[in-house]
Formats: sequence, C-alpha cells, structure tokens
Amino acid sequence: MTAMDADVKFMKEALKEAQKAFLKDEVPVGCVIVKDGKVIARAHNGREGRQDATAHAELFCIKKACRKLGSFRLTGCELYVTLEPCPMCAGAIINARLERLVFGAFDPKAGCCGTLFDLTGCGKFNHTLRAQGSVMERECSEILRNFFAAKRKAQREPNCLTKDDG
Repeated sequence: MTAMDADVKFMKEALKEAQKAFLKDEVPVGCVIVKDGKVIARAHNGREGRQDATAHAELFCIKKACRKLGSFRLTGCELYVTLEPCPMCAGAIINARLERLVFGAFDPKAGCCGTLFDLTGCGKFNHTLRAQGSVMERECSEILRNFFAAKRKAQREPNCLTKDDG
C-alpha cells in the first residue's frame, strides 16, 4: 500500500466519524489516530451535545490515544481529521508530539495548519510535525457543506404548526 493509499484509507475512517457527528446534529468533523498502520483512537465533534467549546474531534481522539498508549507522547502516531485544525487543536497536536497530521478540507475561518497560520510547522515550538491537507478534500468539504445547507434551510422554513393544530 502506498502512502497515498493509506492516507485515503484512514481519511475514510475519519469521514465515518464525521458522519456520526452529522447524525447527532454536530458539526461533522471526524478524526482518527493511527499507529503502526492501525487505528488506535477515533472520535467526532461533540460541542453541541456537551455544550463544551473544547469538545472537538481532535481533542477527544488525542485523549483516547493517550489513554490507550499510557502516555501523553503520541510519538510515531498520525492524526487524520476531516477539517483543518483550529488553533486549540493545533496546539494539542503539537503538545501530543504527533508525528504527522493529515486533514481533508481547509478551514478559511479557523485553520491553523496552513490557512490562517501554520502552528504545526512554524518551528517556534518545542515540536514540529509534518502536515498535509487536501486528502479527500472534496468529500470532507461536501459533508460540511451539506450540514450547513440543511441548517440554513431549517432556519428559513417556517413552523407549519399553528395554535389550532396542537
């Protein structure tokens, strides 16, 4: 299996997590962490359900991987996520000492792995890592577009029930 084949394989796993978030009415971002070619942790966004600003897929996934490996150092691990990490998640990725980050869609509003800033590769922190975007970008962008289109449509549709219907 080539490196690109592996990237697609694991991004598909992250997309499965994003779909779980979509079904829970969460922003559909999914994440997996891989070590030695095997998924060791998986997670998706949970901000709405938990009403927690830090309930991002990457943070959940990092916590699970740390528990599984018994260390905060995720040396030799790769993180796959459907959306470019925000500053909070990019910081956690650096602190977890991940070896590599692979993401799907770029985030023009909060992306800090190349779009607005490049925290993971700037060289100013105690750890840097390789980051690569655009893996399955179309599919990763599409699930987000569909989610927000459905949200906008729901906001535009008036409530069809009247006082007399109930």
